[in-house]
Amino acid sequence: MKQRIVVKVGSNVLTRPDGKLDVTRMSALVDQIAWLRQHDYEVILVSSGAMASGRGELKVDHDMDSVEQRQLFSALGQAKLIGLYYDLFREYHMHVGQVLTMKENFEPGEQYRNQRACMTVMLENDVLPIVNENDTVSVTELMFTDNDELSGLIARMMHADTLILLSNIDGIYSGNPDDPASQLIRNVEPGEDLSQYIQTEKSAFGRGGMHSKYTTASKISQEGIRVIIANGERDNILVDLVQEPQTIPHTEFLPKQL
Repeated sequence: MKQRIVVKVGSNVLTRPDGKLDVTRMSALVDQIAWLRQHDYEVILVSSGAMASGRGELKVDHDMDSVEQRQLFSALGQAKLIGLYYDLFREYHMHVGQVLTMKENFEPGEQYRNQRACMTVMLENDVLPIVNENDTVSVTELMFTDNDELSGLIARMMHADTLILLSNIDGIYSGNPDDPASQLIRNVEPGEDLSQYIQTEKSAFGRGGMHSKYTTASKISQEGIRVIIANGERDNILVDLVQEPQTIPHTEFLPKQL
């Protein structure tokens, strides 16, 4: 039986310090996902990066409000982002498919069933689903909090075994990660409360942050799905988490036994 893994890659992993897309890191992540596929893992990729990709594509010489910017840059950027993934995965003769979704698609009903059926048939035919929020229309209270929330909903919908949230730090610490006295929390028991350790800052280029990762991990692990928060900037992180997890710094939320 294949293990099903949802991998969420955040904006801070996929962008360079100047805010533009980091194609080298994208390529490295594709190499690792290809390795997972070759070793009998089913993978669903939830990828941020559309806004960053779009910003680098077009210079605008007039003022736009935040909604207009989000719609314009995400529309431009999503096309570029999926094109890059297409080219990179093609090197491994892997097919990819784009799934753009909205929060309302996770309400019980026909849209939910159709979305689940779409990704199921993709996996059955060895097509890698690449999921992102449809930012061109999700611009109000209908938006996901961030792609951490989206990836948790995908993991639950698709009955994943593991959800991996890739950030730009190793996991949850007992204090400020920059403080040498802070300790990385390696394992979190079901229902264990770590809220005292969670800082509320958001990521530099995305809407998320450690608070949203903790919220998603706590909720999804309660549903019997293992959740890992790890550093997507580490070389070979996905392969190492599968092969030698004990050697790699990360925080693991142990699944509740259902």
